[in-house]
Amino acid sequence: MLLPDQRLSAFLTFNGNAEEAMEFYETVFPDAKRVSLVLFGADEPHGDEGKVLNGTLDLGGERVLFMDMQAAYPAPAFSWSTSLFITCPDEEDFDGLFAGLSAEGMVMMGPEPVGDLRKCAWVTDKFGVTWQLVWE
Repeated sequence: MLLPDQRLSAFLTFNGNAEEAMEFYETVFPDAKRVSLVLFGADEPHGDEGKVLNGTLDLGGERVLFMDMQAAYPAPAFSWSTSLFITCPDEEDFDGLFAGLSAEGMVMMGPEPVGDLRKCAWVTDKFGVTWQLVWE
């Protein structure tokens, strides 16, 4: 497993669709790079064969880790009470991320200005992961 350089990293646990989520985020984030992907083998006692043991995506310099739980021990559903916060350098970046993450997902807020911020949005994507997007 390749561990991220950053001290604090998001670690997303899925129920059999972590690789699909990684592929989705690679299409949504223009600068996404797959750093690593290790799948459970047939002889792994703690996972289902072919599912993600561990995976890492680099999303604009921040690494996010992924894994799948065994079908027999499912992970709890993601909740909007925990979100991934992203500051966007420009409106084009904001609009692209908003369009991609909200596709087949749910828009909880925005996009709209909030205080001194030009645009804010709160989106839960099609995998149930919640994102807060901000363009200053």
